[in-house]
Amino acid sequence: MPLAALPTAVSAGLTLIGLLIAALLAWIGFTLSRRKAADNTAAAANARLEAATITSGAKSQAELIKRQAEEEAAVLRVRAETSEQRAEEIRRAAEDRASEVRRDAEQRASDLRREAEAETQSIRDDLREQRLEMERRDHRLTEREERLDEQHRVLEERQTELTAQLAELDQRKAEIKDLEEERRRILEGVANLTAEQAKAEVVAAIETEAKRHAHSIVREIERQAHDEGETKARKIITGAVQRLASEQTSESVVSVVHLPSDDMKGRIIGREGRNIRSFEQTTGVNLIIDDTPEAVLLSCFDPVRRETARLTLDSLVLDGRIHPSRIEEIYERSKGEVAELCERAAEDAMAEVGITDLHPELIRTMGLLRYRTSYGQNVLKHLIESAHIAGMMAAELGLDPKLCKRGAFLHDVGKALTHESEGSHAIVGAELARKWGESDDVVHCIEAHHNEVEVRTVEAVLTQAADAVSGGRPGARRESLEAYVQRLERLEEIAMHHDGVEKVFAMQAGREIRVMVLPDAVDDIAAQVMARDIAKQVEEELTYPGQIRVTVVRESRATEVAK
Repeated sequence: MPLAALPTAVSAGLTLIGLLIAALLAWIGFTLSRRKAADNTAAAANARLEAATITSGAKSQAELIKRQAEEEAAVLRVRAETSEQRAEEIRRAAEDRASEVRRDAEQRASDLRREAEAETQSIRDDLREQRLEMERRDHRLTEREERLDEQHRVLEERQTELTAQLAELDQRKAEIKDLEEERRRILEGVANLTAEQAKAEVVAAIETEAKRHAHSIVREIERQAHDEGETKARKIITGAVQRLASEQTSESVVSVVHLPSDDMKGRIIGREGRNIRSFEQTTGVNLIIDDTPEAVLLSCFDPVRRETARLTLDSLVLDGRIHPSRIEEIYERSKGEVAELCERAAEDAMAEVGITDLHPELIRTMGLLRYRTSYGQNVLKHLIESAHIAGMMAAELGLDPKLCKRGAFLHDVGKALTHESEGSHAIVGAELARKWGESDDVVHCIEAHHNEVEVRTVEAVLTQAADAVSGGRPGARRESLEAYVQRLERLEEIAMHHDGVEKVFAMQAGREIRVMVLPDAVDDIAAQVMARDIAKQVEEELTYPGQIRVTVVRESRATEVAK
């Protein structure tokens, strides 16, 4: 109810109560008059008494009703006053909130105005700097044009002087030619021979004598060179080989990982073999779990991949949490550790041969050779041996040992990139060395060490000799391992040439190829066709014992992050 209507409602209530009381009194009077008319004599006293009683009761009831009406009016007045106070408080609160909002809006507008002014000033400063820079550039260009004009003028003056000098020289040449013609005519008249005839006789005589003398000298030099060269070459090579102590080749395709207990084998396998399948698919390495107590075997022809898998398994065993996502996480970390080990191995090799100024990219590439083998011989160790041998032979021959060492140390660097670049490792390595600032002599040692480029320097010859000595020493190389590795690499290469292939692993000692394809690029039918095509290509291009299984894996994953 509105506050203004409350007093009116109270007055109306009081008026109604008064009307009710008057009506009640009128009804009582009417009743008494009727009874009085009916019985004026006998019941007069009783009527008066009853009328008095009724009148008293009516007055009491009227008083009670009046008091209740007054109490209700008082309560309504109190409520009206409370409502007015509450309305006043709400109004004041609304006015305060409106003032606060207005102040916040004015403050925000002031802040935005200041930010706009600051940004405008910054743009003006940038434009001023750009204008000054353009003025400076225009000034420099003007000065450069003036210098070029001056140089052009000087060049024109020099050209004029040179033209005059050339004309004077031509005149003198003509005079000298005339004098020579006159002298020749005089000599021909005295000797009764033409100049051509005299020249031919002199040349023939000198040529005959020179041939005879040169032939005797050549025969003597050849005899001495043959006698001394054979002995000296044997002495140099033998001394270099005897002074070089190197271990024999012991490359393997299997690594052993020790476990704290046999219970760990079950955790490595996982429920229904999911952990071991995930490990092999992620690393491309066969995990062999047999009856060997507290040990498992890792088998792979690629030593880099096998070492990465070994570090991954060691970390998983030490951590204790083995599941597919954890395997992928540890594998990525292990790849970084292997890269650091490769770089450290390259730096150690450089320190061993005394080379300190290789380009960082060359150092990184050399580190990849730590796990590369050639016919079973470790390529990085082969480069160290070759560098030492070339340095010792260069010292015996009086050549620059540092240059020979450098050429021999880098001659097989291209083997680290032959799977990424086309061409032989000698040409690839030479291009890489030239790209990263190596001298022409070192580049020539690299590109000529397999005679793909004609040998032009003694240092290149020594690089070839050092390479042959290091590779030909007893125990250095094994043909069977290299042929095996090349066959496995060819299996992976055949599979990688198909569209949609993400990763390829040759497993089970070359008896299985596991191909991981992109699920968006290859559907189920295309995966079956790809497996059949790869198997057919392997049958046509390779010779191998037994059978080779081709497995194409198409796996879809959905990953979301809860934040």
